Amino acid sequence: MSTETASRGPIARLAAIHPILPWLVGFVVLLPLPLLTRNAYQQYILNVMLINVILAVGLNIVKGFAGQVTVGHIALCAIGAYSSAVLSTTLGLPFWIALPGAMLVTGCAGAIVGIPSFRLEGAYLALATLGLAESVRIVISVTEPLGASIGYENIPPPSFGPWSISTHRGYFYVAMPLALIGLYFSFSILRSDIGRAFKALREDPLAAAATGIDVRKYKVIAFVISALYAGCAGSLQAHMAPGFLHPNNYTITEMVTLLLMVVFGGIGHIWGGVVGAIVVTVINDLTVDYYEYRMLLFGSVIMLTVMFMPKGIGGMIDQYFVKKRFVAIRQAKSNAA
Repeated sequence: MSTETASRGPIARLAAIHPILPWLVGFVVLLPLPLLTRNAYQQYILNVMLINVILAVGLNIVKGFAGQVTVGHIALCAIGAYSSAVLSTTLGLPFWIALPGAMLVTGCAGAIVGIPSFRLEGAYLALATLGLAESVRIVISVTEPLGASIGYENIPPPSFGPWSISTHRGYFYVAMPLALIGLYFSFSILRSDIGRAFKALREDPLAAAATGIDVRKYKVIAFVISALYAGCAGSLQAHMAPGFLHPNNYTITEMVTLLLMVVFGGIGHIWGGVVGAIVVTVINDLTVDYYEYRMLLFGSVIMLTVMFMPKGIGGMIDQYFVKKRFVAIRQAKSNAA
């Protein structure tokens, strides 16, 4: 066994056999997870975690990979949720068609959101996307066909023929594969030419343009891909029991919570975003009785994370494995000597 092979972890060795193998192992490992929960509420929290993972991964693509400052991601989630709800209730389409339909609608909305990025950067782009997010919420709250301020109800759950997936335990087996697929594609994007263009755009747009990268094109692509993830998450939110949506579920508070997941997990780090989504979801649930202090808590955590842990949990994970691999290689070379 070579030094490099010996220094690899079990996941890397599985990936060396076939790239899809680690994901299949992860799928099998996660299958019994709902059976370990005590009640339906804990199963519901598991599903919320998976939806938040999809949201965090999507936001990381446009913010972490492409370096675009956006605080309108929650609006794209709302568009995906209400699009899926309308497609399934008004048009009578099943969840399996409403989901990709909602993603398509949200992808188009993402392209529109990406247009201000042609001329705006930094805080100005953040303000523009924030205005869009609030505009979407206000439009929904005054539109009667979307339930207005009362909310949109009677959204049907997914079904397989005569079997309806109306329990939170059953819904886990819908959300979990979609979350794994989203993670797989995010890694694939990061390793592709598109991912390398995103990183060049993040580091220096002028230098990227000088090397021949179409900056406007890749900005729009980043927003569209991110919107597809948001649309998927929104559709899952809509069809999860009790099948009810309300515009107050897509406020600036939810956007700050989503930003905390990405910042705490590590901007530009996929696994860090997953860990951040899980941790913040748990904290959000534990602090539900102290909602008046929640934004103060989350804002303080974001500030402290940026000050003392700028690379987030993902940076700490990377540092650990780099050190571990360095020690393993040095030990293997000393043994060979």
